[in-house]
Amino acid sequence: MKFRVERDVLAEAVAWTAKSLPSRPPVPVLAGILLDVSGEQAAGETLTISGFDYEVSTQATIEVHAQSAGRALVSGRLLADITRSLPPHPVEVAVDGPRLTISCGSARFTLPTMPVEDYPGLPAMPTTAGVVASADFDTAVSQVAVAAGRDDTLPMLTGVRLEIDGDRLTLAATDRYRLAVREFGWTPELPGQSAAVLIPARSLSDAAKTLTGGPEVTLALSSGGSGEGIMGFRTADRHTTTRLLDAEFPKYRSLLPTDSAATAEIRVAGFIEAVKRVALVADRGTPVRLRFGEEGLTLLAGGDDEGRAEEQMEADFAGEPLTIGFNPSFLLDGLSAVHTETVRLSFTTANKPAVLTGVPAEGPGNEDYRYLIMPVRLPG
Repeated sequence: MKFRVERDVLAEAVAWTAKSLPSRPPVPVLAGILLDVSGEQAAGETLTISGFDYEVSTQATIEVHAQSAGRALVSGRLLADITRSLPPHPVEVAVDGPRLTISCGSARFTLPTMPVEDYPGLPAMPTTAGVVASADFDTAVSQVAVAAGRDDTLPMLTGVRLEIDGDRLTLAATDRYRLAVREFGWTPELPGQSAAVLIPARSLSDAAKTLTGGPEVTLALSSGGSGEGIMGFRTADRHTTTRLLDAEFPKYRSLLPTDSAATAEIRVAGFIEAVKRVALVADRGTPVRLRFGEEGLTLLAGGDDEGRAEEQMEADFAGEPLTIGFNPSFLLDGLSAVHTETVRLSFTTANKPAVLTGVPAEGPGNEDYRYLIMPVRLPG
C-alpha cells in the first residue's frame, strides 16, 4: 500500500475515527485504526479509515493519490497525534513489510503494524430509515442527551429513546431527576414507519456533533435480520454504527403533566446569570429556591450557617404564590437547552415536577421541547 494525500484531509479523518477508540481495549488490535486502499486497479483513489470497539464503529473515506492498494493496521491514537502534528505539506504513506512509513516535508515517522487478519470485521450499515436535517438533529440531541443518566448500573437510563412515528421523530432521556423530550420532523424512507429504540447517549451525542458538517444525516435502522440491534448514521463520506441498548426505557409520557396551576415566563439570559450567582453560596446538594408572586421572582440560596444570597428579577407570573427548590445544575441544564429568549415554567404544586418550555418571539409556547425537573423538597 502506498498513497499520497493532503495533510489536513488525512489528519481530520484520522482524528474523527480515533475518537471512538477504547482507552483500555480488551484486545490490542482494537486500539488500532485500519487503513484500506482497495480497488480492482492498483491505483485506487480512495482511502477508508476504520475504527471499532465491538460497540461503536466509525469509518471515513477520503480521496488519495494511490500507487498501490493494500491494508494496514496501526495504533490509532499515535497515528492521530502524528498526523495532527505534521507540517502543512502533502503526506506520503507507504507500507514496507511490518512497518508503515509516514513522510511529510522533512518529517518522517515509522510505525509498527499490527496483524490485519486479527482485526474484527465491522458491522454492516443497517437499512436506511430516513433523512434528517443536520441542524435539527444536532440541536435535538444536545437538548435531550443532557438529561441522560451516567450510572452504568442502570443502563436503561444511560440511553436516549428514539421513536419513529411517520414523519415525526421523538427523542427522550431521563436520569430520574429530570426528563427531556424533543419532537421534530424528518423524511422517512417509507411512509407510515414506526419504531422505538434505545441508543447510548454518549454514542448519539458524538454522532450528532461530528456528522453534521453537511446539510443532512441519514439514519439507518434494521427492521429485522442483518443489522438487528444496531443503529447507523451516515453522511457522504463518513458513517458510524452503535450497538443499541437492550433495556426497557421508563414509560415517560405519563410523567408529563397535562395541565398546570401556575406559570411563569422569564428571560432566559438573565435567569441563567442569576441562578449562577445565587448558587455560589449553595453547598453541594442544596437547592436554589425560587419564590414566585405578584412582585415577580426572588431567587434565594444558602442559610444562616453559611453564606446567603438573594436576587430579584422580573417574571410574568400567573397563579397562586409558591416557593419551589431545584438542583441548580439541573435547572441550568434545562435553561441552556431551551434555545429561546424566554422560558415558560409550568407548575402544579411546589412538591411536584415543573416543566420548562420555550416561548418563541412570535406565537404561542413551543411544546416541541419539554424539560421536566423534579423539585428538591424544602424544609418547613
